Amino acid sequence: MENELAEDGEGKLDGTDLKKLLEDLGLKSFYRKKLSLSKILEINEKTINDDPPKSKSDYSWYFLKKLIMVNVTARKIKCPSASESDCDDTLSPDEFNFDDLFASPNKAETFNPLDIITALFLCSDGFVQQELALKMSLCQFSVPLLLPNCDTEQCTQMLWAMRDIVKKYRPPDLSESKGFIEERLVLSELPMVSFVRFGECSLSKSEILNKLLSNSEQYHDTFVHHNMECGDSPRRISNGLTEITWYLPCGNKNMDIFSEPVAIANLRGDTASYETQFSFLCQTSAAVFVFFGQLDSECKLLTKKTHKAQIFLVGNQQSKNFRGDSVKKLAASLALTRNNILIKTKQTNDADFIKQLRKRVSDVVNNSQKKISVEKMADIAQELGIIVDENSPECQAGKMKADAITAQIQDTLKYKEDQLRLQGQIWKELTCLEKEEFRLRKVGSENIENYKCKLQTEREKLRKKQNNYAMSPAMTCFIDAISSQGIERCYFLKWMQLNLDNLSQIKLSGLRELYKKKSKDFGNKEEIKDIDSQLSSSSLGTEHFFREMGQIYEASLFLPETDPSCQQLQHLPKLCAQLLLDGFPLELVDGDASNIPLRWVSGVLSQLNDLVSTKNKILVVTVLGVQSTGKSTLLNTMFGVQFAVSSGRCTRGAFMLLIKVNEDLKKVLNCDFVVIIDTEGLKSPELAQLDNSYEHDNELATLVVGLSDITIINIAMENSVEMKDILQIVVHAFLRMKEVGKKPKCQFVHQNVSDVSAHEKNLRDRKLLLEQLNEMTQAAAKWKRKRRTRAS
Repeated sequence: MENELAEDGEGKLDGTDLKKLLEDLGLKSFYRKKLSLSKILEINEKTINDDPPKSKSDYSWYFLKKLIMVNVTARKIKCPSASESDCDDTLSPDEFNFDDLFASPNKAETFNPLDIITALFLCSDGFVQQELALKMSLCQFSVPLLLPNCDTEQCTQMLWAMRDIVKKYRPPDLSESKGFIEERLVLSELPMVSFVRFGECSLSKSEILNKLLSNSEQYHDTFVHHNMECGDSPRRISNGLTEITWYLPCGNKNMDIFSEPVAIANLRGDTASYETQFSFLCQTSAAVFVFFGQLDSECKLLTKKTHKAQIFLVGNQQSKNFRGDSVKKLAASLALTRNNILIKTKQTNDADFIKQLRKRVSDVVNNSQKKISVEKMADIAQELGIIVDENSPECQAGKMKADAITAQIQDTLKYKEDQLRLQGQIWKELTCLEKEEFRLRKVGSENIENYKCKLQTEREKLRKKQNNYAMSPAMTCFIDAISSQGIERCYFLKWMQLNLDNLSQIKLSGLRELYKKKSKDFGNKEEIKDIDSQLSSSSLGTEHFFREMGQIYEASLFLPETDPSCQQLQHLPKLCAQLLLDGFPLELVDGDASNIPLRWVSGVLSQLNDLVSTKNKILVVTVLGVQSTGKSTLLNTMFGVQFAVSSGRCTRGAFMLLIKVNEDLKKVLNCDFVVIIDTEGLKSPELAQLDNSYEHDNELATLVVGLSDITIINIAMENSVEMKDILQIVVHAFLRMKEVGKKPKCQFVHQNVSDVSAHEKNLRDRKLLLEQLNEMTQAAAKWKRKRRTRAS
């Protein structure tokens, strides 16, 4: 007979429980003030220390750090017991007490992972909540859908928090074509299946759900359950929490548990105490599976006529509270069929029971017409008096301003031509002129000073042409929006990013399908080339608006000082400097024109210097590597930042981000801020067709190595050929640094080296690589000497 698994900390809680827990976790000061993204990204002793928690207040920060690093062990917080630490293996038989084996271990005070998650969401602002939800999703953890607050006795639907979650999957109809769907999950209309519990139940609902969603070969704890590490700790504030996860098929019949995508919701605690949450699930779900130990045959919550979901009863015949007659009466009043009742009998083992449950869920998913997105659930939530996190005034104001700009975008290319006029051909021509002004490659026999003057005159003409354009309506709205103060500006930029990414996904997925079709049909080469060109130029992100802002500022510097326009635009660098301090990236190298807008970048950094202490020291860390080797992901994992990773386009150009160093580490790191620079991939297939692609890579490598204190060379797998190609580029950069007396450090990072024998087996390859590195360095030095001789 199985033991009854009573839920810890049942029933309604009050604000005292919450305040006490927040105090224990060291989060009390953030409950009203809210934890910001800049605070959690700050480099301090807790973020670089990998030791397990030493005090109660370390638990939340330890979990947070692990989660930001996308570490799937984040919820497994080490909880040492007093009996383990006090035991002595050298006891003699006379000293051995057999009864001690059956005594309950004296555990140190521990926290249920669900309480830590709930506390962090309650104490975080919208942007930290978004980061938490995204990282939890990447770890394949369930994400809060309805967040309880025992202080206010209200729950909140987490819609904004989930806005950043984008997933790819392959439904059955795309299996043959190898296509896929990429969607923002809050917008995906999917059937939802919910799981709730009435009273005490001998079946662990969450553990069964984990088995339901796991392949027989690979088990994963999506939901926290009683038998996990610390899962048996009493829940103090997380009863009433409703979590959601998604099962998305990969298109492989042998591996897919469900052939169609489905959302799975799980309500924590006794449903009888959480009527609002239960009503919400009954109105949004295709089916609700009710786990029970003992059921009242006249259960009012279940027999309500307003419930629209199909009800399934799940019980355990071996439970001491199981009453078959009550189940029959309730089933009759609910008009349930035999298929809607699932009872675990003495003859049914766990594997067979999971198969039966999976069959019921699969039938619901395949036959249900009721599909709903998380975004549309917000309407139902509001009707039930549930707060929606996205309804805050600042969030709605930011959304309204972003929608006013992005709603006008029908054709991306045409929009860029009409609204972002200072980029495109003018900017490319200016780039060529500025490069030639320094390199003087086409001077020929002409007098150098005359040639330079001619170039400057042409440059001034192009700047005048830029100044002749009036500021476009989109840019006027954009600059007005980022001029707003506080959190509203952050919401606006996030909404801009979300809207533009959604548009890019739609546009690029259509172009990819067309490209695939034309390539298969061996279509016209010119058509394929045109589609390829559209794929390259169809991306539109917030960086394009900031780039336009930079060009507006640079062009204004060529206007007379008395010109009103010149005066009105002098505040733009300060706006961007403030955003840098808030954790937004700054584009250093224009990804389309491969140019650095020097006056704009200098203006921003000068304003940044004024905003912080002039004596502040910075440490610059850069990453270099071949395209699509996970450079942005590496930086995101190392520092917990948010460089764009494959939202329809790879990184283009170079971006910098500023991270503050806490007082406790300033002396250790000898800096006040860390600047991290993310770069576009070297040896890009897109640029490989161009004659000067090697030059582009060398220029980029030289720039970032020159700016850096530490350069991370990112290499995927164990490919020594790829390593050799990158080293050729990097060697040239380091030789140039030697000429200016700079000695930057370099770190090589091998990713995805899975075999334990890789280090030993590649010993010979590494030795050869070192020899080749020496040879390449000598060859590069000779080549530079020859070029210098020719130039003189």
